[in-house]
Amino acid sequence: MDLRDSLLMMAGYNRWMNEKLYAVCAQVPDEERKRDRKAFFRSIHGALNHLLLTDRGWMGRFEGKPWAFGALNQELYADFDELRRERATTDREIEAFVTATTSQRLDAPFEYQNYAGKTFSHPLGPALVHLFNHQTHHRGQVTTLLSQLGIDVGVTDAIAFYREQVLPAA
Repeated sequence: MDLRDSLLMMAGYNRWMNEKLYAVCAQVPDEERKRDRKAFFRSIHGALNHLLLTDRGWMGRFEGKPWAFGALNQELYADFDELRRERATTDREIEAFVTATTSQRLDAPFEYQNYAGKTFSHPLGPALVHLFNHQTHHRGQVTTLLSQLGIDVGVTDAIAFYREQVLPAA
């Protein structure tokens, strides 16, 4: 499996896991989703907003259309249903981008500025790896917060996605 194939799998896993996580979070009352739980982005809702915000930031960079935002904890959508719809849209955009990306483009130079204005340059591939790793990291925080509420998200392993979604299609 080369990097492009791995990223295609991670794009699918990302969508699959977000669908599972949002389905569970939809069962949690809004007040509980937004309660400050002393997590890095304070609440379940805050972490979900952060992930959408940063994914849009990265996608803007990848597509050469930088998307400016003020802070990493900026709330994009206070309404959970709207946040969920926008998450699904962004996940489809991520999958489409990765599907259209060639191995040559993954190795090609990629230059961008972070939200603080610092410029970086490296191949595109590691930036995409970061996007998916960042998602997994913060989803882990959300599953911990849900677990503290007595809610089990179920299996979150990428290999479970592979077995359920990729192998049967092959």
